[in-house]
Amino acid sequence: MIDYSLILTINHPGKEWSLVGNSYESLDWRDSSKKPSKDELDALWASTKASIDANAYKAKRAAAYPPVTDYLDGIVKNDKAQIDKYVADCLAVKAKYPKSS
Repeated sequence: MIDYSLILTINHPGKEWSLVGNSYESLDWRDSSKKPSKDELDALWASTKASIDANAYKAKRAAAYPPVTDYLDGIVKNDKAQIDKYVADCLAVKAKYPKSS
């Protein structure tokens, strides 16, 4: 199923529009530029979805990383074990959510 809202958000930043539901027919193009056609938006779906899928690991990593304050606390206390644990935890997150997933 094509997600017109996602296509418009990613490929037409700064444009003014609204969408009721997820049908092209409900697209209210409020921008002064020319409204993209259904065919134009449909053609953007594959690349938009591929881009989102290819970058999904970033959000997963961001949610799983330990708080950076753990690292800073280790620096302030000069606690090498705490710093090493933070680095190890970050590397574990990177391994769990590789760029290719």
